[in-house]
Amino acid sequence: MLSMLALAAVGTFTVDSFRFESGVTVPHIEIAYATFGRLNATRSNVVLAPSHFMIDQHGYDYLLGPGQALDTTRYFVVTIEMFGNGLSSSPSNTPEPFHGPRFPAVTIRDNVRIAHQLLIDELRITHVRAIVGFAMGAQQAFQWAVSYPDFADRIVAIAGTAKCYPHAVVMLEGAIAALETDSAFRGGDYASEPTRGIRAFGTVWAGWLFSQEWWRRELWQSDTSTGQSFDDALGRLVNAFARYDANDMILQVRTWEHHDVGDLRSIRVPVLYMPVTTDLYFPIGDARYEAQVIPHVTLVPIRSLWGHPAGAGADPADLAFVNRTIKRFLR
Repeated sequence: MLSMLALAAVGTFTVDSFRFESGVTVPHIEIAYATFGRLNATRSNVVLAPSHFMIDQHGYDYLLGPGQALDTTRYFVVTIEMFGNGLSSSPSNTPEPFHGPRFPAVTIRDNVRIAHQLLIDELRITHVRAIVGFAMGAQQAFQWAVSYPDFADRIVAIAGTAKCYPHAVVMLEGAIAALETDSAFRGGDYASEPTRGIRAFGTVWAGWLFSQEWWRRELWQSDTSTGQSFDDALGRLVNAFARYDANDMILQVRTWEHHDVGDLRSIRVPVLYMPVTTDLYFPIGDARYEAQVIPHVTLVPIRSLWGHPAGAGADPADLAFVNRTIKRFLR
């Protein structure tokens, strides 16, 4: 898979002193990134794909490769991993006095600002063809368009909004509250991962991941990775969180829920906005509300019963539609 995707490099960008939007300065931070494809002579074929919740360099494999939306024979694709994913600087891998629950609060703007610094200082990239983001990556794509309005020619936001609205905050805080009920959590100063709390977090999360109709129609049976029974499907979804650190997840959830991009009317570039009609994390009503004030927006809903994962091509029909629509917009 990696050879087909033309993985050019995996790197770490190090900054000796970074001041977060909260006002806290951490003396040493690291950001993980990867590049796919080849940078052309004029450095004009770059596409940025900012990561989403707890995802590493493979978060956009469903868009990457020859003939796909992010065609690696045509584009030089850069994926940049967010604070808190366990590879970039996170509560789990940062020494005291910033370890665990003492890691500073992080905003989407913090992630965009360090990504801008990485592109400029590390890769010597001063402009990109497009920024393509799914979920929290879409939050970052919108923020790029506001914070650095001339950096990209185009923006693609898939299954993610420019602001986190109160209903989503309730859902996200519910997942955190479930995690924190585990006595092993100890306010974030746990000696070993609070596994029962993480399972509780995953159970809450699973209830919002797919649409109600997806569950009623038992569509998990069409996904061979979930198993054929309800218990198998739910168990797989819950167990997927076992590989993550609890404090890291809480940090990224709060990054998500505190996001507000600012003035959408200030966006200058064309935007392809692709909400999912059954997304419970980022409801289509929120996307339609925002699209009313974005100057150069094309709103193309992903009509699917697969809920939020439809934006990541969870179903073959969604995968084909997302790739086809983005490819057309970028060209």
